[in-house]
Amino acid sequence: SLPWARGYDTARNASGVLIYSIGRTREREALFKWVGVIAPTDYYLYALPGRPLKIDSLDMAKQYQIATVNQDVGEQFLVAHGFVKGQNLQSSVKYELNYQKLKLGRVDLWIMSELTANHLARSAGDDPAKTLAKVYRIPDLSSEGYYMAFGAQTPDATVAQFRKALETIKKNGTFDALKKKWL
Repeated sequence: SLPWARGYDTARNASGVLIYSIGRTREREALFKWVGVIAPTDYYLYALPGRPLKIDSLDMAKQYQIATVNQDVGEQFLVAHGFVKGQNLQSSVKYELNYQKLKLGRVDLWIMSELTANHLARSAGDDPAKTLAKVYRIPDLSSEGYYMAFGAQTPDATVAQFRKALETIKKNGTFDALKKKWL
């Protein structure tokens, strides 16, 4: 287990390194060999429930401080849309830090997938329904799901083995049992 940016860089540049769970975007398409979807994803800008912010467009969010993770798909997406690290993006190396920043009022918003946001809130002993308010859904990041992927240098045969194994556990019910237990 590595901080996201280091894990992302390692998987991208080394052969035989699997990264999960990773969002699949146009910018990342050629950087990885994609195994398959392993978890659902819907991305939102979150705020504290007692702080109702009205955001009707991504541009409206530029006036707020937003917590991101260095090189995470959410940060990459916002930077590509004109947000600036150190100005309206407050980048961290750990996902847990951003939830804490939001709770403590150090940032106004937090970009995160619903699955991860709920997990982090529960891990902190909180009820996500009481501590997180979905302010703006980001459809461009709300894709078919999170993937497992290998860097482009990984042999196709290795990737094919993992694809076949993933298909097998999806067919035999193991995948659904794991989803039910963990998601």
